[in-house]
Amino acid sequence: MADLARLTEVIEPEAKALGFELVRVKMMPSEAGDGGEALQIMAEDPATGQLVIEQCAALSRRVSDRIDEIEEAGEVLIEGAYHLEVSSPGIDRPLTRAKDFAAWAGHEAKISMVKGYDGQRNMRGELKGIDGDMVAIDDRKAGEVSIPRDQIHSAKLVLTDALIAATQPLDTSGADEIVETPDIPDEEKADD
Repeated sequence: MADLARLTEVIEPEAKALGFELVRVKMMPSEAGDGGEALQIMAEDPATGQLVIEQCAALSRRVSDRIDEIEEAGEVLIEGAYHLEVSSPGIDRPLTRAKDFAAWAGHEAKISMVKGYDGQRNMRGELKGIDGDMVAIDDRKAGEVSIPRDQIHSAKLVLTDALIAATQPLDTSGADEIVETPDIPDEEKADD
């Protein structure tokens, strides 16, 4: 398994050089069905909270070049074949950094605790914020609870109307250039 701390150490300066903040670095099974792995990088432009396709491509090129450079020097960062996936965190984003738990307080979240956590493993409810290293959530079943951040396996926002209303609009550049065309009935398509 790849060393995520080392990969983050390599990737974060590349994201910062482009003015982006790293949200998450994760290794996961590739969706290509080839038995390989995918290195998933989520980052955001602090000005918008998202990355548009050109920004994803720029970060992907930078990270790919840096990993190649390190591996050509003899350090193996990822064993075997892998795919590089760079994306924006999206509206129902993962909550990975302390500032995420603070910034998204007041919105609904789902939190799963690590195996062996002594208490309720899954929580869902209004995120209350973070105090020190304790995350507070008003869980639907248990009421308001505080949980240690280092015991959280995964956390993400739940897509709700309130969340959609609170998030900045996606990049709409070029939207004024979209031309709508009438639908062509299937019979007419077949005649062509």
